[in-house]
This record gives sequence, C-alpha cells and structure tokens, in this order.
Amino acid sequence: MWDKPRILNWLANLLYALAVVLMLYALLFVVVHLPIFPLREVKVEGQLAHVNREQVKLIVAKHLKGNFFTLDLIKTRDAFEKLPWARNVSVRRRWPGTLSVVIEEHQALARWGNIALVNTHGELFHAASDAELPVFFGPGNGVMEVTKSYGDFSKILNQADIKIAQVTLSPRRAWEIKTDKNMLIALGRTDMDLRLNKFSAAYKSTLSQLNVGIKYADLRYPNGFAVRKPPQLAIKPLPEAPAKSLKPAPAKAPKVETQTKVEVQALAKGVNNEQST
Repeated sequence: MWDKPRILNWLANLLYALAVVLMLYALLFVVVHLPIFPLREVKVEGQLAHVNREQVKLIVAKHLKGNFFTLDLIKTRDAFEKLPWARNVSVRRRWPGTLSVVIEEHQALARWGNIALVNTHGELFHAASDAELPVFFGPGNGVMEVTKSYGDFSKILNQADIKIAQVTLSPRRAWEIKTDKNMLIALGRTDMDLRLNKFSAAYKSTLSQLNVGIKYADLRYPNGFAVRKPPQLAIKPLPEAPAKSLKPAPAKAPKVETQTKVEVQALAKGVNNEQST
C-alpha cells in the first residue's frame, strides 16, 4: 500500500476534503449561533375566537428558545398544539426574523356527556365553554357516528322547526332524540332517516297545528308512529258551603229600666225620711 502513490494521493485528498467539511461546519455552527440572527417577531394567524394574546405570550416566553436558525420548530408546534382550543398548528420561518404560526381552532358542535366537547369533525377535545350546545351520549368509539347522525337528523327536523337538544346512541345501537321542548323521539336501530322524515312531515302538517305539547313519539312501528301527550290535570270545583240562615237574636230587656226603678225607690225613701222628721 505504501508503495502505491496513487492510493496514497487518494487518501490524502479524502482527508483534505473531510477537514474542509469539518471546518465549514464549525464555521457555520458558530455563525448560526451568533446573536446577529434574533427572532424578532412571532406572527399568529387564523380565525381565532378562543386563543388570546396572553396565551401566545406565555408560550413564546416559555418554549421559544434560540435564534432564527436554532429554534426547534417541532417543539414550538407541540407547545402551541397544547392550547385547549388548538386543533392543528403549522409553524415556519420567514426571513429575516419572523416566525409564522397558523392555528386552526376547534369548532365546538356539542358536548360529549359531561366529559368533553365535540368539534365539527367528530373529535373530542377538552376545553371550557359556556355556550348552549346539544349533548351527545354513546359508546366511546361512537363519537364520529353520533356526530354524523346528528347532522342528518338536524337537517330533517329543521324542516318541522324542531331543534335537537340531545342525541343518545345506546350500547345496542338504538337511537333516541330529545328536543329543546323536552319531546323524546325513539328511532330504533334501523331506517332512522326514513322514519324521521315521515314524522317530520306529519308533525309539520298536522301535529304542530293541534297546540298539544307532545312529550313522547315512538317511531319504531313499521307503518307509522305513536305519540303521547302530557296528562291533563282535572280541576274539580270545590263543594259550596251550605248557606247559613241568620236569625235575629232575641231582644234583651234594657238595663235602664232596672236602674230607673232603683233610682225611684231611693227617691221615695228619701221623701219619707224627710216627712218623719
């Protein structure tokens, strides 16, 4: 090997090239870490209704470490995705010193029991909301199914001006709907849309005109449905008390006469005494 100059020249060139690469890497490393490339601006974009400035400032102060080149974009994205209302986050650098953050927020559609919120994509997320939202109940793997069915049921019932307040999917895959007027609708496990369309049409044309608050509708019959109205309380009039006859009380002898007699007797005695003297 040592007596072959061609191989020795090849090894020398290789070592020289490695040395140049290492020197360039070291130079680049030093330049990149110099404070001459600071991160001057963090620009947050998106239709934001719940992510506020204070939350962004906290993430910038706690998680954004380094300059424009050394900032870890993956860790930065993960920090923003921990926000309760953040669904998707994209992060990129913009020369010369800007970090662009695009946040897609969750759009709350309903509540999943009292555990979490459901967004319009049928995904659960944990955040605080005081909005009036319908409530979903169902098995843990049925969030997407309940969300899709809620959309289908709402389109049908909106034609009859009926608003859904609660949707329940039982472990046996049976469906129930509760409206904002406390009417319970039993759909069963099959042909839910067909049954609901028949009920919606009948409710719009007939039932809503009766001015009767229907509390329960059973749509599980093959050729129709049954409804139940709230029981009406029978109000009975109270029995009238018998009229009492008022009789005048017997007149009593006035005491004036007695007093007069006593006075007359006293006067008579006084006259007799005067005559005897």
